[in-house]
Amino acid sequence: MSFKNKLIFAALVVLTPAAYSQNQLSGAGSSAAEILYTSMAAAYSKYAQVGVSYQSSSSTDGLQQVKSRKVDFGATDVFLSVDERKSSKLLCFPTAVSGIVPIINVPGVASGQLKLTGDLLADIFSRKITKWNDPKVQALNPGLTLPALPITVVTRQDNSGTTFNFTDYLSKSSPDWKAAYGSSYSIAWAAGTTPVKGSASVVAALRQTAGAIGYVDYQYVSKNKLNFAMLKNRDGKFVAPTGAGFSSAMNNSGWATKGAYEEMLTDKPGAGSWPITASTFAIVPLVSSKPDNTVAAIKFFTWGFVHGDDAVGNTAFVRLPDNVQGRIFGELTTITDTAGAPLKWSLADMLKMR
Repeated sequence: MSFKNKLIFAALVVLTPAAYSQNQLSGAGSSAAEILYTSMAAAYSKYAQVGVSYQSSSSTDGLQQVKSRKVDFGATDVFLSVDERKSSKLLCFPTAVSGIVPIINVPGVASGQLKLTGDLLADIFSRKITKWNDPKVQALNPGLTLPALPITVVTRQDNSGTTFNFTDYLSKSSPDWKAAYGSSYSIAWAAGTTPVKGSASVVAALRQTAGAIGYVDYQYVSKNKLNFAMLKNRDGKFVAPTGAGFSSAMNNSGWATKGAYEEMLTDKPGAGSWPITASTFAIVPLVSSKPDNTVAAIKFFTWGFVHGDDAVGNTAFVRLPDNVQGRIFGELTTITDTAGAPLKWSLADMLKMR
């Protein structure tokens, strides 16, 4: 089975008979998750009389919309804090894992030819390195003739989970970066960068600019056939972004050993681990004022669990470990209505939808 078809949405169903009358489901948030949920929605519509709309915006917008109950589920690329979940009465759980990738447009350099380390990447994005033939970059790539071309750094100016994961990696790789910029959804980037809104705009700016570098989720690399840079991982190996690399990072983390999906997946050990591995998470109400809607959302994710291959087609994500799936199942059974009554569930109903 190709890694692109290995997504399993790790949730089990919580159902009431009224759930079947819920024929419109809405979600919003992470741009990285857009292809995931739209692909699943298209496949799901063949099995259930439920339309699923998804607004691609940002992780923070997805959180705000589900907090205000404007949508039935939100999507974020960063796990919510304990305080955020408790204060807003939300449940947050992972649905799939992929990675963030540095993309380049350097004349004469093919995809996967350029090698970078985390500290060099931090120096580029902080504008300490401003030309492609900088001695530090050239020394790491002795087999390449790098041009004396200015580096155009394309960044995200909107609140972005992609940015959070990318800058978390830079903070782990470079003490200077951590002290000056840290990790966040939105960064006060160094002067001279080119800020744009959304991953699609990063791709467009990169394609239009010789000498550009940016960062996007792997699905954009795969879909748009973008040139990427190899990265040196924690084990000292230069690796390309692959499903196997994302799985390696996850399997060398507390996700695999403890089901601890609060843990960031950046800079994990493993010879094949991709160093900027990340997950996307769903957010649903833990105490639901609209039980039918919440049940429909859980049913949607559960269908993805049962029918993962049909659900996602060629999206660039990998499945979750079994113990993570088990933890999510237990947490989904704690969702209640406003009177405190648990929502009834039946996995058998989902298994019939084949």
